[in-house]
Amino acid sequence: MIILGVINSVKGINGIKGVNEYELKSPNGKIEVKINVRDEVKYSVMHDNTVIINESPISIELGDGKVLGFKGTIKNVKTNSVNEVLNADFYKKKEVENKYNELIINFKGNYKITFRAFDDGVAYRFSTSFRKQIIVKKENVNYCFDDDYQAYIPYVNARKGEGDFLTQQFFTSFESQYTVDNISKMDEERIAFTPLLICLKDGKKVVIMESDLEDYPGTFFRKGNGNSLEAVQATYPKVEEQGGHNMLQMVVKEREEFVAKVKGTRDFPWRAMVISENDAELMNSDMVYKLASPSRVKDVSWIKPGKVAWDWWNNWNIWGVDFKAGINNDTYKYYIDFASKNGIEYVILDEGWAVNKQADLFQVVPEINLEELVAYADERNVGLVLWAGYVAIDRDMEHVCKHYSELGIKGFKVDFMDRDDQKVVDFYYRMAAMAAKYHLFVDFHGAYKPTGLSRTYPNVLNFEGVYGLEQSKWDDDLNQVNYECMIPYIRMVAGNLDYTQGAMDNATKYHFRAIYTNPMSQGTRCRQLAEYVIFESPFNMLCDSPTKYMQNQECVDFIASVPTVWDETIALDGKLGEYAVIARRKGDTWYIGAITNWEARTVEIEIPRFARYDSSVIIYCDGVNAERNAEDYRIIKDIREFRDNRDDEDFRDNKITIELKSGGGAVVIIQ
Repeated sequence: MIILGVINSVKGINGIKGVNEYELKSPNGKIEVKINVRDEVKYSVMHDNTVIINESPISIELGDGKVLGFKGTIKNVKTNSVNEVLNADFYKKKEVENKYNELIINFKGNYKITFRAFDDGVAYRFSTSFRKQIIVKKENVNYCFDDDYQAYIPYVNARKGEGDFLTQQFFTSFESQYTVDNISKMDEERIAFTPLLICLKDGKKVVIMESDLEDYPGTFFRKGNGNSLEAVQATYPKVEEQGGHNMLQMVVKEREEFVAKVKGTRDFPWRAMVISENDAELMNSDMVYKLASPSRVKDVSWIKPGKVAWDWWNNWNIWGVDFKAGINNDTYKYYIDFASKNGIEYVILDEGWAVNKQADLFQVVPEINLEELVAYADERNVGLVLWAGYVAIDRDMEHVCKHYSELGIKGFKVDFMDRDDQKVVDFYYRMAAMAAKYHLFVDFHGAYKPTGLSRTYPNVLNFEGVYGLEQSKWDDDLNQVNYECMIPYIRMVAGNLDYTQGAMDNATKYHFRAIYTNPMSQGTRCRQLAEYVIFESPFNMLCDSPTKYMQNQECVDFIASVPTVWDETIALDGKLGEYAVIARRKGDTWYIGAITNWEARTVEIEIPRFARYDSSVIIYCDGVNAERNAEDYRIIKDIREFRDNRDDEDFRDNKITIELKSGGGAVVIIQ
C-alpha cells in the first residue's frame, strides 16, 4: 500500500508566503522523501533516522529564461504504486523486482516532476510537453549533506583539449581510481563523474548516479557550497575537429553556452541515489536497470553473449609457431583455433586491422583477409568481432554495419568516444539502433558509465568507464587490487563493465612491474579467476595470450565454463575497499566469487542456501605459497576439507571457510 500524503498545502506559492509539502515513502517504509514547493522545488531524504540528504534544490533553466521548478504553479499531484517483475535480457538476473511508490507533481506551464521511492533508493526526473524544440541552458542538480562526510571521488583525468580547465575536463576516458576524502577537502577546480559514493552515518552509504540518459549530456559533480555536491554538464559542441588518438576522435574546439537542444515533449534523465544499510546491499542494486527505458529490440534471439579471445592486451605475444606473430591472418587463425578448441565464442581483431590514421573501416591492411578469416572462424564455430574508432564508424555508420554484418562479423568494439556531451550520447543510441538493425552487438570502450542503454538496446553488451586491467601495461604505481575491491560497490552499481581480466602472469604487491609488451596483473591467479564471477560482463574477454593459456589448461577450462549472464545474483558479504563475496546462479549451478585487498583474510560461505545433499563442490583457492608466488593455487574437490564438522557426512548445515591470501581470490562452484 502506498504511504503518501500532503503534509501541508497552502495555495498561492507564486512569491507569496506558503508552502506545498509532500511526503513519499518507500514500500517498506524505511525511506522517506519530502518535497517542498515554494519559490523553488527542494527535496530531502531520510532512511529511518538517518539523514541521507538535506533539502536540495532542483530545476532546469531554459534558453528563453524560463526556469522549470522555480515559482511554478501546481496544477495537480498524482500518486501511484507499482509492484511488478521485469524480465531481463543478458543481465545479472533473469527477473528484476520493480517495486516503488511514486508522486507526480504536474505544474502549469506544461511540465512535471516525478519522484520514485524504492526500498533501496530514490529517483526523480523532469518531463516537458512543449510543442517546439527547447534549449536547456543548465540543469541544477544538488545533493546537500548534513555533515562533512567521506566521499569516494572518481576525479576526471582530462585529455588534452582546448579552452579553460573546466572545458578540458569534458574530454576524458572516464577511467580513474577513487580519491577518498571528505567533501570539504574536494578539489574545487576538478569535476568527478558518476557513480560517486558518500559514506553516511550509521554505516550507511549512498551512491549517486543517473539513468535513461538519452539525447542529453551526462552529469559530473564538483564541490558545492558547504557540504554539498553540484552538477556540471558539458555544454553543446559548436566547433569540432577530427583528431585525438590516431585521428579517430572529434575534439571540441568551441562550445555553446547551453548544454542541450531537445524536443519539447520528452522525459529527462533520472537523477538517482542508491541507499544501503550495509555495503553488500550495493552489489544487489538494479536501480539503473529499473529506471531505463524498456527494450526497443523485439527479437533478441540473435544476440549471443559470451567470452572472447583478445589480442591487444597480450600484444599478439604467441610463440612456438612457424610464422611471425602480429596483425596478420596466421596469427588470428591461431587465436581462432585456440577459441574453437576451448569453447570460446569469439575472437576480436582489435586496433590495427584497418589502415592507421585514415578513420576508414573499408581500408583493411594488406596482411588481413577478413573474408578468409570469417570463413575459417565459421568452420570452427567462432564469431569474429571488430574494433572500431568513434569517427571511423560514425562517418558512414549504416554502410559499415550493413557491409560487415553481411560479411559475417558478429559485433563491434567501439572506442575513443571519450565524451558524454549531448552529441556523443546521441551517437551511442544511433549506434545501438543501427547495430541492432543489422544483428550486430556492441561493446562500448572509451565510454562513459552505463546508464541503462543495455536494457533499451540489449545488443549493447558492455561499457568500459572503468580503470581496467589495461592500466597494468603502463602504470608502475598501480594499486589495482584495492581499486578492484571498490568497483563492485560503486562503478558496478551502474551496470556491466569491460574490465578485461584473465591474466596468467600474476604478481604480488612487491613483484609487480608495468611491461607494455608482456603485461602482468596484481594479486593472485585465483583472483583473476574470481573476477569472472565478481565482475558483470556479458561480453567477457580473455586478456592473455593463447600460448600462455595453453600452458595453464586448468584455468582455461574454468574460464570457458563460467557463464557471462545469470539467472540469479546474491551479494553474500563484503566491505567497501576491503573484500567482496558474490554468488551467481546459472541453471542449477552456483558460482561464488570472493576477492580481497592486499590484506589476507578468511571468508565464510554458507552452503545451505545453494546446495542439496548430493551437490558436488569444486573450490579454486589461493595456494599455501601464493603470498610469495602469486600464481600458486589449488583446486579442491573434497568438500570435507572445508567443513566445520569434518565427521558429519551431511554438510547441509555447514559453512565453507576459505583463506584469501594478500591480493587473493577464490571461486566455489556448487552443482
